[in-house]
Amino acid sequence: QVQLVESGGGSVQAGGSLRLSCAGSGYTYSSYCMGWFRQTPGKEREGVAAIDSHGRTRYAESVKDRFTVSQDNAKNTLYLQMNSLKSEDTAMYYCAFEPGVVPLFGLLVSALYNYWGQGTQVTVSS
Repeated sequence: QVQLVESGGGSVQAGGSLRLSCAGSGYTYSSYCMGWFRQTPGKEREGVAAIDSHGRTRYAESVKDRFTVSQDNAKNTLYLQMNSLKSEDTAMYYCAFEPGVVPLFGLLVSALYNYWGQGTQVTVSS
């Protein structure tokens, strides 16, 4: 049973930084992808950043050069370093996992992921 637990959310002023973590358990796949998605009330969930087991990454245009996704395979943990935060980054952030090979264009497609964490809230005040 795949389980994902996010942490690291909180409140920060614009221009600040946060690092989100997603601890995964219950899987031993050699090929997989993991991603960060975010959602605000009334809007669809959007892909923020993702990485696969081969180290390929993909970022939403809105976070390029500000956010960095990384993983610690030994700890089964996914990270999202968020710098230069803006008020529009305010959202619930979710970690997602999908075993197998996902095309690069699909890394930020939420419908391709079957396993999700409960989310962690990020609030950026201006």
